[in-house]
Amino acid sequence: MSVGTEEALAVRAEMAVYGVQVDAPVRRSKGAGPSDDGHLVVDGANATLPIVADSPYQVRDGGVFRDGVSLGLSVEPVRRPRFYDLTTADGVPYRQIALLHGKDVLATTVVQTCIRYDESTRCRFCSIEESLRAGATIAAKTPAQLAEVAEAAVRLDGVTQMVMTTGTTTGRDRGARNLVRSVKAVLDAVPGLPIQVQIEPPGDLSVLAELREAGATSIGIHVESLDDDVRRKWMPGKSTVSMAEYEAAWDEAVRVFGRNRVSTYLLIGMGEDPDELVAGAGRLIERGVYPFVVPLRPMLGTLARADGVTAPDPAVVRDVTARVAALLAAADMRGADQGAGCAACGACSLLSAAGS
Repeated sequence: MSVGTEEALAVRAEMAVYGVQVDAPVRRSKGAGPSDDGHLVVDGANATLPIVADSPYQVRDGGVFRDGVSLGLSVEPVRRPRFYDLTTADGVPYRQIALLHGKDVLATTVVQTCIRYDESTRCRFCSIEESLRAGATIAAKTPAQLAEVAEAAVRLDGVTQMVMTTGTTTGRDRGARNLVRSVKAVLDAVPGLPIQVQIEPPGDLSVLAELREAGATSIGIHVESLDDDVRRKWMPGKSTVSMAEYEAAWDEAVRVFGRNRVSTYLLIGMGEDPDELVAGAGRLIERGVYPFVVPLRPMLGTLARADGVTAPDPAVVRDVTARVAALLAAADMRGADQGAGCAACGACSLLSAAGS
């Protein structure tokens, strides 16, 4: 079976939902994203897949098997990076500053608190402050710490790109200007490292140009759903940022960063009609924004997990992904061309497996 066929995409969708049996040294169980997964390399590309003890899919001998039959995919767990063994000059373990995502992406949440994390306003798929409460990270990373860790990750472990996200802060910039300082510091230490920044639409759009001037390669402005009813249910605090604000921020970001250097998450499995999701993705593509469609897999510590929400039907994941991938291909937009960030890494989505 070769990746890229309809059958292979169906298998990949089932693996993304049902998970795999594997010992993955690099994994993530809490934080600011939509899923907790182990980090693997599938057919040479980054992939994050749930680690599930009773999954029908088993990883062994460099491949993936179901019912004892090899499915023709090469799969290897990402190795634990060497920079995890180090400590910053001010005494903080490197892995509390930034984590390896996939085989070659350094990711950090620069501010690990969010003004929307009260139970009545928090995003139901997010557990940004749970890793802080567990002692796995620190509340705020300094530019100097980020620069130190990035230099080591590139030198010791071959990291090729970096992602900086942040919890939302009280200022009009919603935390973006802190990322300006962080990007500058990292690029002083590692010139030329591609960096994606991820923010909410800032009240002052001029900060987008500041991020680009600081050296950020691409930007993620993540809406998760284009349906206002879904947004109010799943993101009661974040949904107070209107779609008009998102559209203005996306358009300015495309002007500043360029077409296909701006992305947004769209989550499959929050109740949005699949046809409307795909149509909305098409409108984003017309704007020059890459719609990074990802199956929702609620992680520990989220309100969704506590409510018993489960991952979407693999057939829906496959269908939506294939249709969005076709739209991206027709527009000549590839995630890898973003240079840095979630779409460039591709691990949490099936779009790269579908050719986008």
